Amino acid sequence: MLTPLHKHLLNDYQRDFPLSPTPYNDIAMELGVSEGEVIDAFAELDAEDVITRIGPVIPPNRIGVSTLAAIAVPEQELEAVAQLISAYPEVNHNYEREHYFNLWFVIIAADAEHLAQVIADIEQQCGYPVMSLPLLEDYFIDLSFKLDLHDD
Repeated sequence: MLTPLHKHLLNDYQRDFPLSPTPYNDIAMELGVSEGEVIDAFAELDAEDVITRIGPVIPPNRIGVSTLAAIAVPEQELEAVAQLISAYPEVNHNYEREHYFNLWFVIIAADAEHLAQVIADIEQQCGYPVMSLPLLEDYFIDLSFKLDLHDD
């Protein structure tokens, strides 16, 4: 069950999370609770899978370079190749799709040279060519929303 503190955290801090050395204390001061209560409430929301992360959303290619990548992997090798790809710190996430190109992932690197090296290394390690699909046009979708959390 969501407490009033959970509700405030979910509604008030999807955007404009304090950018300071003490963001949880800043939130606590705004809400009239302790920093420990804020940290505990976020931990509870995480444990209940209500939230998945607390962190910035940085537009693509504002810091470093990135690409969406896809690879065609035989079904029997999919899990092993996905684990290999996920082991790269430059890989943001990967997921399976029902398509000839059945494993998709995002690679982020400091520069184009490093990005090309990561792609080449993945190809060498897994034995399959990587299709790189760099961003051509940026569309921003704001995923924050006001939750209707009144107690009925």
